[in-house]
Amino acid sequence: MSREGPQSLESVVLSRRTIHLFKKEQVSDELIEWAADIACWAPNHFLTEPWKYYLLSNRLKDQIIDLNYRENLSAKGERYAEVKKNRWQNIPGWLVITSKRAKTEKEERENYAACCCAAQNLMLLLWTRGVGVKWTTGNIIESIDFANIIGFTVNEEKPIGMFWYGYPETIGKQVRQPINNVLLRV
Repeated sequence: MSREGPQSLESVVLSRRTIHLFKKEQVSDELIEWAADIACWAPNHFLTEPWKYYLLSNRLKDQIIDLNYRENLSAKGERYAEVKKNRWQNIPGWLVITSKRAKTEKEERENYAACCCAAQNLMLLLWTRGVGVKWTTGNIIESIDFANIIGFTVNEEKPIGMFWYGYPETIGKQVRQPINNVLLRV
């Protein structure tokens, strides 16, 4: 991983990791805009371009952190809520991606799949510039309160995730199972 390009697609795919701990250094909005613009070239059935990107301000991040704190406080107690709140407050960049709702279940699945492709593009592009991402989901992104904070309507958009990003503090190691376990000759 480097802050400069170019790199082979293979090396980017093989080196990218989910990042859990970030440095405090901020990533420029321009870099996120660049990556989102290119990520939109993901395949999408009938060219629906079903994605929307919401680059969150500090004010909105604080509101989401507070919403999550309140939900965790009632569900899991003060200690858990405080730990999560402290962790979330140290995440430098937040992006939310939503998928356009559709009239049919099939089109809804296709839109979601296209948004997942765009999300992968985004993460790979940012990785080439030294920026790591954690794609996170959970009950909070499905709530009406979350939609209201971000500013979208749940009848028109479905969140596919929050994307926390920043320069990695640490990069974990991973392995994958052998290809023969997943590539079946039929």
